[in-house]
Amino acid sequence: MKRLVINLDRSPDRLAHMTAEFARIRVAFERVAGVDARECPDLVLQPQHAIHAIRPLSGSEIACLHSHRACWMIIAEDDAPYGAVFEDDMVFSSKAGALLGDISWVPADADVVKLETFFSRTVIQRKRIAAGHGFSMVRLRKGHPGAGGYLLSRQTARDFLEATAKVNIAVDDLIFDPVISADKTVYQLVPALCAQDQFVGDRLPSLLDEERDAARSASGLLTRQRKPTAVRIRREAGRTMRWIADFCRFRRQIVVPLDPIEATE
Repeated sequence: MKRLVINLDRSPDRLAHMTAEFARIRVAFERVAGVDARECPDLVLQPQHAIHAIRPLSGSEIACLHSHRACWMIIAEDDAPYGAVFEDDMVFSSKAGALLGDISWVPADADVVKLETFFSRTVIQRKRIAAGHGFSMVRLRKGHPGAGGYLLSRQTARDFLEATAKVNIAVDDLIFDPVISADKTVYQLVPALCAQDQFVGDRLPSLLDEERDAARSASGLLTRQRKPTAVRIRREAGRTMRWIADFCRFRRQIVVPLDPIEATE
């Protein structure tokens, strides 16, 4: 299985970070040159998916998609049934090498396996499949942001390439939005195998988040207004009803934890 790391030419510090991370878990990787929005100003002129009608994707977000597409092309043409894709700001669990060096633990029906956590609440199926080394696989039933680390089947890589051949969409929406990826079997690894450094060491700020925040600030979208009491009551009632529905469907809400970075005795 190929382990691909997306890295911009202007980010040698991030490449050094990932080189150290893979050396720590004793697994090799291949660098994939990322598409740089600074060098491709016309990206924002390309067609976008209808879900981005209210807030169009930025040039960096479209460049991010094209960078992932470069990885999907490699996986689609490879002999291995799965490939792993990572962005260049990930931090790994101390046990990551054991899973990334072998794919025998991946369920046969898996189209995608999310390896990272974004530390945001999501919904998973209660049934677990043992993956070994203290990890489990669960079906992901709600969106879980982030596309910093995931496994992709060869056929799914081909499907995603076809889906984005003429229209751009945010990578994590395409892969992990259960409405958009309704025909895909998506698993979440619990605990997660990796997370962005911004959540762990805060040494490598997310380049994509920086541009998103700047754009939202300029448009006033970051200005939060207190919701009316009636709206807040309806929201809480909706959350309660969703919890009951999830419980009845053998699902549960979870903030996916990160497996320890440092080895434990």
